[in-house]
Amino acid sequence: MQSECMQAAEVSHGRVKIGYSVELHYEVAAPSEFVFKLHAARTPQQRVVAETLIVVPDTPVVVEEEVPLGNRLARLSAGAGSLRVRYTGTVVIAHVLTDPAQVAAAPLAELPASTLRFLLPSRYCQVDRVQSLAWQEFGHLTPGFAQVQAVCEWVRARTRFQPGASGTNTSALETLNDGIGVCRDFAHLTISLLRALNYPARIVTGVDYGADPSLGPPDFHAYVEAYLGDRWYLFDPTGISPLTGLIRIATGRDAADVSFATMFGQVTSGMPQVAFAAAEDVAAGIMLPLHTSLAVSTAEE
Repeated sequence: MQSECMQAAEVSHGRVKIGYSVELHYEVAAPSEFVFKLHAARTPQQRVVAETLIVVPDTPVVVEEEVPLGNRLARLSAGAGSLRVRYTGTVVIAHVLTDPAQVAAAPLAELPASTLRFLLPSRYCQVDRVQSLAWQEFGHLTPGFAQVQAVCEWVRARTRFQPGASGTNTSALETLNDGIGVCRDFAHLTISLLRALNYPARIVTGVDYGADPSLGPPDFHAYVEAYLGDRWYLFDPTGISPLTGLIRIATGRDAADVSFATMFGQVTSGMPQVAFAAAEDVAAGIMLPLHTSLAVSTAEE
C-alpha cells in the first residue's frame, strides 16, 4: 500500500483479493420462485476471478444483470422439499485512494442524472423526517468528505451494534429513536441523514471481512456509498470492517433493493452460512485489507 502521508490528491492502492462463500438452506412447502443476489458484482474495479453456484437438488438457474445497478440475479424455480444453494466467489479489487482533504461535495446542479435517485426518500430511509435534524447537527460543517465522515461518526457514537436487535422492517427513523441495530440499520440512518444534506447516498452489501469475532460468526455486511466530487466513496458507519476489505455484491437505494434472497411461495429458511478469506501476494501487488484514513472508492458513476 502506498504511504498515507503522500500529498497527491489521488493514488492507486495495491489490489486486494478476497474469496467468500454463502450457503443457504430452505424448506419449500409448494412450488416457489427464488431470486438471489449472491454473485459478486463485476465492475471496472472489481474483477471476478472465479465463482461457482451449486444448487441441490440440481435445478436450472438463470443469471441476469439488473440494469442500471449492475446487480447479478440468480433466478430459479423449486419444487416442494429441501433446497440448498451454495455460492463461492473470488474477487480482485483495485481501490482509488484519495486525500480526504481533497474530496469536495459536488454542487447539486452538477450531479450526474444517474445519482439523483439516491437523493430521494426510499422505503427504509425517511429523508424528509430527518432533514431538520441533519441540518441542525451537521449544517455548520463545510460540505465534503469531513462532513460525511462526521455523519458516520455521529451514527456510530449514538447507535449500539447488536446482532438480532432489529427486524427486516426496521427503518432509519426507528433506529434513530431506539439507538440500536445491525449494519443495515446503521446504513439506513446514515443514508437518510446524508440525503437530507444533499449527498447522493446508497447501500451496498458484501461480507464483514475483518470484523471482530466477538460480534458473532461471519455474515453479510451492509455499508454506505456517498457521491463526492466525481465518484462514489465508501463509508462504514459501524466501523467493524476495513474499507479496503469491502466487496460489492449488490447496490441499491436501501435494503429493499439488495436482499440476498427473495422468495415467492411457501418457504421457510435457515440461517445463512458465510465464510471468507483474503490472500496476500506482495510480488503481484496484492495486499491484505487494512484500515486506512484515506478516502476509498471503487466506483465512478
